[in-house]
Amino acid sequence: MEGTIRNNIARIRDSIAKAALRAGREASEIKLMAVTKTVAEKKIIESIEAGIDIIGENYVQEAKKKNVSLGNKAIEWHMIGHLQTNKAKEAVQLFDMIHSVDRMDLAVELDRRSKLLERVTKILIEVNISGEKTKRGVPQKNAIHLIRDMSAFRNLSVYGLMTMPPWFDDPEKTRPYFAALRELRDRIIKEQFENVAMRELSMGMSSDYQVAIEEGATLVRIGRDIFGARTG
Repeated sequence: MEGTIRNNIARIRDSIAKAALRAGREASEIKLMAVTKTVAEKKIIESIEAGIDIIGENYVQEAKKKNVSLGNKAIEWHMIGHLQTNKAKEAVQLFDMIHSVDRMDLAVELDRRSKLLERVTKILIEVNISGEKTKRGVPQKNAIHLIRDMSAFRNLSVYGLMTMPPWFDDPEKTRPYFAALRELRDRIIKEQFENVAMRELSMGMSSDYQVAIEEGATLVRIGRDIFGARTG
């Protein structure tokens, strides 16, 4: 269906602008990421041609394969899935930002690998804002302490927070979780930790991104509404 992805992206950008307006924000404050887990490279290229400039991948190996195939296009690659410590070396080579840092041993290895490459890697701290046992992320009550410790790393830059709320049929029910992440961000800003910027709130997906924007999201992660339902 020629043009479907382009039309989907245009529709999403319009929805982003309307949600921003409702919240008294500028649409330019919100970045749109295309989540490309299991998505064919042809569709990814179509999305890039339609203006997507941030690609989110869940797995290092899948991102590596696509990165090589797509070549040196002017896009950012973001790691949004769970990252094993033994994948840190490849992760800092592949990704412009890593959204899923939730523990100290991973941060130690990312910092070490980044230092060897003489680069500073941007990271987001994944917070389990809902407290669900099935969700990854640092518990909300431990997040400030973890970020305080991570602020000492010279080759990592804490750029903000990421979360995934519980899934609801009614996206309005996600609002308290997004608000809680924004409030946590504000508390961290008041701490004035060195090397901690808190520029990004990565929250909101196809089912709830408009609510996330109303609650302060700066980066929304959209897969299904761009590419359709996953086939794998």
